[in-house]
Amino acid sequence: MIEAYLDIETTGLSAREDAITVVGVCLSEGFDQTLVQLVGTEVTRKNLLKVLHGVDVIYTYNGSRFDMPFIAAALGINLEAIFKHHDLMLDCWRHNLYGGFKAVEIKLGIFRELKGLDGWDAVKLWWQYLYHGDEVALDTLLKYNAEDVLNLKELKNRLGVGLH
Repeated sequence: MIEAYLDIETTGLSAREDAITVVGVCLSEGFDQTLVQLVGTEVTRKNLLKVLHGVDVIYTYNGSRFDMPFIAAALGINLEAIFKHHDLMLDCWRHNLYGGFKAVEIKLGIFRELKGLDGWDAVKLWWQYLYHGDEVALDTLLKYNAEDVLNLKELKNRLGVGLH
């Protein structure tokens, strides 16, 4: 079974007015995992569907309200119609874990190297890269996204999701 852990970075919260800057996906099959990040002009419908080819289930955090609708509006793909989708935020709520993903990570002791960054920082890092050619800003943004994606898998494991 191939699982995908997906998180997007954007230029804002409006799928109509803003753009997706990074799509991070961790593909996991058994003990094998691969991190794929589509960046800037690589963020296309065709590329995302290629990355997700063969996936059985997509895991997100708040994806039902943000990532999936944003992808549908920006790329014209309803991933929930193509793939099984599991929003880990709902599992967190069942375990009385509320707040954003970073707050849940802290409560569960999930390690994050880039502490103190949030979605607004991701927006600023993108603009710093785009308008000033700041490669360090892009590297930081990609590392931030990678930690989000990889920590989704850790969150799923900590919650025991999918284990019966």
